[in-house]
Amino acid sequence: MRLMCLTLFVALTAMAQVDPEYVVPKKNPFATAADLKNGQQLFMGQCARCHGSKGEGGRGAVLAQPRLRHAPDDESLFVVIRDGIKGTEMPGGYALDTRETWQLAAYVRSLGRMAPEKIAGDPKHGQELYATKGRCAQCHINGGVGGSLGPELTEIGARRSAAHLRAAVLDPASTLPEDFLQLRAVTKDGQTITGVRLNEDTFSIQVRDLSGGIHSFQKADLKELQRDTGKSPMPSFRGTLSTSEVDDLVAYLVSLRGNQ
Repeated sequence: MRLMCLTLFVALTAMAQVDPEYVVPKKNPFATAADLKNGQQLFMGQCARCHGSKGEGGRGAVLAQPRLRHAPDDESLFVVIRDGIKGTEMPGGYALDTRETWQLAAYVRSLGRMAPEKIAGDPKHGQELYATKGRCAQCHINGGVGGSLGPELTEIGARRSAAHLRAAVLDPASTLPEDFLQLRAVTKDGQTITGVRLNEDTFSIQVRDLSGGIHSFQKADLKELQRDTGKSPMPSFRGTLSTSEVDDLVAYLVSLRGNQ
């Protein structure tokens, strides 16, 4: 009986998923008002946590824009929802069947017709702050220029909302990726390395230090390995920048959209 139940569960799960042999059409075949309504329900249940309830972005990319970099047409949007985006936090929608995937795609596409987010601040002055008072290029790459300790910002305006970027500027620890870890490693000969974890397995760990250098350690060779969970090497600009300067810096970051 238990075996029969397990077999039925596996069969039902397989039925709910998109057929891997499915030939994805160029145009969305499920884009009626009813499909959009169901797509909205799917979005609120599975996507809004990262992308915002209106697609304004957050931990996930901004979807309320006319053109999505990874999904410029219906076919590519279906594939992104089905398979996710390798190397990013975007997972595949493996619990969705073909129709639900299209319905979700239809709703996501509709978000691009919403009015753009209004941003306070002067992006030109924000660019000056980025390069001078903020010293952001010490840790972040923008357009091929800058340090590598922090995430690249070349397209950050297309991937994060203004609210998320403001939180990152004022309270960096509140916007850390789920797998981010700052740590301090002390070797048996007394060398201390403070930085960010790059990779880790049972026996070894790789760390990028605060100057951008990369170190690889066998854990058995470490005297101490302190994990500073929930901490960020990025300083808060609260008190360093005025309210208007924060507005300007955020406006500049929002304007960074790569080649879009």
